[in-house]
Parts: sequence; C-alpha cells; structure tokens
Amino acid sequence: MNPLPRQKAYYYAIATVFLWSTVATAFKLTLEHLTPLQLLFQANLVSAVTLLLVLAFERRLRELRCLGYSDIKRGFLLGLLNPLLYYLVLFKAYDLLPAQVAQPINYTWAIMLSLLSVPFLGHRLSRSELISILICYSGVVVVVTHGDFHNIPFSSPLGIVLALSSTLIWSLYWIYNTRSSLDPVVSLFLNFASALPLTGALNWFSGETLTLDTTGLLGAMYVGVVEMGLAFLFWLKAMRLTHSIARIASLIYFSPFLSLLLIQFVLHEDVRWSSIAGLVLIVSGNFFQRFPAEAKSEKRSG
Repeated sequence: MNPLPRQKAYYYAIATVFLWSTVATAFKLTLEHLTPLQLLFQANLVSAVTLLLVLAFERRLRELRCLGYSDIKRGFLLGLLNPLLYYLVLFKAYDLLPAQVAQPINYTWAIMLSLLSVPFLGHRLSRSELISILICYSGVVVVVTHGDFHNIPFSSPLGIVLALSSTLIWSLYWIYNTRSSLDPVVSLFLNFASALPLTGALNWFSGETLTLDTTGLLGAMYVGVVEMGLAFLFWLKAMRLTHSIARIASLIYFSPFLSLLLIQFVLHEDVRWSSIAGLVLIVSGNFFQRFPAEAKSEKRSG
C-alpha cells in the first residue's frame, strides 16, 4: 500500500483523538451558560448545517434527492435515538456530574454494545469479552464511588443513571444503524436533520428559548461542529485509509487521558486518583475486548 494514505490515516486518527479529548470540557463549559435542551437544539442545528456543507463540498447533494421513503423513515427513527435522546441524556448527565465522572462512564459504550449484540444481533460473548465486561464495569464502580467502598460518596445518583443510559442509547443507535445501506455521512445528516424540528419543539414547549449568550452560542457551535460532525468524519476517513484497523483504533485510548488533563487544567476539577484508576480499568477492558479480533483481522489482511 502507498505510504501516503497510511500517513493520512494516522493524521486523521490523531486529529480525531484530539477533538474527542476536548468534548467533555466543552460540554461542561457550555452547560454553564445553556441548559441541556438549549445546547441540544443549537448543536443539532450547527451539526446539520455542517454535514450539509460537507455533502455540498464533496458534490454529493444529489444523493439526498435519491432517498426513498424507507430511507427517510429509518433516518427519522434513528434521529430519535441520535441526536435527540442520546445527547439530551448525555448533556443532562454532564450537567449533574463532574466531567471526570461522566466522561469515563460514557466511554463504556463499546462494552454495552457487546452486551446488546447478544439479544439484538444474535452474537455470543466470548470468554475475553466477558472478562472485558467485568474489567470495564469494575472501573465504573471505582469512578462513581471515588474509590471509597465503605462510605460511598455518589456525586449524583441520577447523573450516574443518565450517564450509563447514554451508553445504552448510543449502542442501540449503532445496532440499528448496521441495517442501513446508506453512506454514513448521508445517514448521519438525515438523522440530525430529522431530529432538528423535534429538538426545536422541545425547547419551545419547555419554555426555553434561544439564548443570546455569546459564550453559550460559541460552545454550542463547537459541540455541533466538532463532536457531532468533524470528529465522526475524520474517524471515518482514518478507517477508510488505514491498512491496520487495530493500530488506528489503539490511538483512541489516548483520548480519555488527554481529556482528563483538560478537565484538570481548563475546568480546574481536582482529578481524583479514583478517576484515573477507574479510567485505566475501563480503557483496559475496551482494549482487551477489541484487540484480539482486530489483530486476527489484521493478520488475515496482511
């Protein structure tokens, strides 16, 4: 394989790692100025426009005109999961919890995906996957208890339930998305465009209006462009260009640790040893689950 595409794959993957490492901090800073509903609508709007511009730049708008009724229906239903329900639950979790608690819990979505693949996709869990599940959720226990198992100092029980629920919603979204034959960018635009009227209606009926707060608006724009748009597109580019999915995927494990640094120095949260230890367990569980399968795939392709 030409080395240039390989290099580009790493560049896109590193860019994705950096972008994903900033979103926990961006969520918390923006939620100081906007409610979760306001952030949802404004970021949803920005993301839909961003994805539309990407399709226009790539001269692929004609693909939208070729969508059938079943495509639009599926896009609407998936839009109820992501962005509507997923980000509403996730933003509320971040609103209630310290970033150093919400972020590691949200990172267990890959393990939740493995669990849900059993009833929904008919998969069977291997021994390594079962072990990875135990490792991951032991990390969650360490994070939410702050490492104090005798006098459990929960930050917010509701926030913890919401953070865990966000992994359930995100996993369901990707499971149902596997049945779609649409291009991922087109599919994602359809989801966000379909959800936009609903997120707007939720703001209207809840009595929440668009805020003119400059910091909040800039934060929503950042979340919409980066978290809901560019990060996904960069990761997709990296996956298409790489000759080794395992090597590219392993870079993602740097993201939550970079995120903790930003949480410490930008949000000025006093990052606890339990947050670091719990995150190490969660990342280890993810790595233990994914690496064997990806290594076998790489060996076959090599």
